[in-house]
Amino acid sequence: MTEEREMTAPMTSVGAEVGQSPNVTTDIISDYGENFNPTAEEIFLAQQEYEQEMQAQAKAEREAAPDFMQTVSMPELYEMVYPGKPPIIDHFLYPGTYLFVGAPKVGKSFMMAQIAYHVSSGTPMWNYSVRKGTVLYLALEDDYRRLQERLYRMFGTETTPDLFFSVASKSLNEGLLDQLGTFLNEHPETSVVIIDTLQKVREAEGDTYSYARDYDIIAGLKAFADRTGICLILVHHTRKQKSDDSFDRISGTNGLLGAADGAFIMYKNKRSDGDATIEVSGRDQPDKKFMLSRNKETLCWELSGEKSPEYTEPPEPVLEAIGGFINADNPTWEGTATELIEKLELDIKPNALSLKLNVNAGKLYNLYFVQYNNSRSHKGRKITLRYDEDHPIIVEPESDTDDAAEDEFQYQPVDGDPKATVCYVRGDSGNKSFHDMTDAEKENFLATSY
Repeated sequence: MTEEREMTAPMTSVGAEVGQSPNVTTDIISDYGENFNPTAEEIFLAQQEYEQEMQAQAKAEREAAPDFMQTVSMPELYEMVYPGKPPIIDHFLYPGTYLFVGAPKVGKSFMMAQIAYHVSSGTPMWNYSVRKGTVLYLALEDDYRRLQERLYRMFGTETTPDLFFSVASKSLNEGLLDQLGTFLNEHPETSVVIIDTLQKVREAEGDTYSYARDYDIIAGLKAFADRTGICLILVHHTRKQKSDDSFDRISGTNGLLGAADGAFIMYKNKRSDGDATIEVSGRDQPDKKFMLSRNKETLCWELSGEKSPEYTEPPEPVLEAIGGFINADNPTWEGTATELIEKLELDIKPNALSLKLNVNAGKLYNLYFVQYNNSRSHKGRKITLRYDEDHPIIVEPESDTDDAAEDEFQYQPVDGDPKATVCYVRGDSGNKSFHDMTDAEKENFLATSY
């Protein structure tokens, strides 16, 4: 007879079989103490963090799919806030990647030296304000002796320690971008890099060029400029064929201009002329034409006139009101959109105000140095406005009221704050701040600034 046995499993705590102490408790609440009582804000933040983690996990799973395409909805797009891209030289030079094109010996290198010197020294160029920054000038078709002679003739003994030169560099396929990245790490205040010329850093490909290859070269340089926030100027040559459109004369395919943020075309009617014209077309600035004349002693280019299309951008009374409210004397404000509307007595709905500020955050900073942030808490959306007391130094041209045109715009420093400036329009009625301009004057200012 077979003896039957009752088989029973020993009673052990969970985790003991993997080496854990049987005294370990799973009650995590006790870690906070018996009187743990989270606030509504803490509960909201914990829930928000959990939701963000879940969304990030779901997003990662979607993006891992081979057929995934990144998209954003229009409401999502309007919720995004992008920083401003203030000009490096007002009305003339902006961050981004630009071709600077002209025939050989037209005066491009002198113009590059002029831009480099004025930005690095912080001195106004022509009648335009300058945001000071370090400049790297790759003068790859020159030597140091020629550079020395040219700069001395142009600027005399007034040197600037923030202007750097090199007459040799690697090509793009040999590591040029790594070299530029190292320089920017060593000089974080760099705002302009000039490559003179583009052909000197292109890969050796013989005479075979294609739209796709031209586009890829500029796209790679543009990605570097966008990532670092600099202005990258690529000096290039024009083709010999004539064209009704000046920009069709850029040597190479349309892929060069197609990938760049814009282009400057410099030309003369005759090679021996002392006058030249620069036409500019870009994504972040209106098309313009600058008429130049050459100083016979210094060989510097001097501005004799400019033309721009008849385009006006309407003024933004909301930005104007905020600019008058947030300043060095009242540097911060925090509250809801409704509270801001009541504070400034604005005629706009709260949701519309938030969207307007999201879209115009860059312009708000460029005009008034006011930083904008829109965050969410358990109580709802919260707007934060802060005056940037450490904004970039802007060096303004000296005003000369005797020679001022009736509608010439100028900038003047704010008393007691050497970094801050206010835009003025000069005319028969004297200097006016942006707040005091007429609607027509504001439209003209905004059209020529953005």
